[in-house]
Amino acid sequence: MNKGPVAWALTALALIVGTQARAASAQERPSFGSGAAEFSAGTLIFADDGAVSEGFGGGAGRFYVSPRISVGPEISYISGEHHSHLMITGNVTVDLGPSSTASRVTPFVVVGAGLFRTSEAFPDNQTFSHNEGAFTAGGGVRALVGDRLILGAEARAGWETHVRVSGLVGVRLGR
Repeated sequence: MNKGPVAWALTALALIVGTQARAASAQERPSFGSGAAEFSAGTLIFADDGAVSEGFGGGAGRFYVSPRISVGPEISYISGEHHSHLMITGNVTVDLGPSSTASRVTPFVVVGAGLFRTSEAFPDNQTFSHNEGAFTAGGGVRALVGDRLILGAEARAGWETHVRVSGLVGVRLGR
């Protein structure tokens, strides 16, 4: 079976997280106002006349409003042949796991809603752009490596109809 670059990256990420993450049962959950800045890269698979894959990169901020719930903006740029997409969403992330302690490895679910902008370039140097609503929903896992470094992976489905698979790296803000 021929694995693509995303599959290899996610496998490498899982190996890194698996060897670096350690239990921290006495650690407290993030407090109100703390958060994280995260950068992600991966692939979006659109349901077009067959599956169409396009690479993307983006960044997000998360700020905790309770010990398990964080909110924040996300922006992603998707690059295709003769076109590009810009997705801007506001996300709500819910950390899963034991309520009394935080783990170094945290599964999560995330939902977001916002704007999906497509820009297309035509051979005669004309461009066309259009906007539509966007949403994503999915989940993943992230691990705290050391005191501030975050590594993780996630998968989401969304509109404009797509499946998104990505790895993420981030930094924890505050305590």
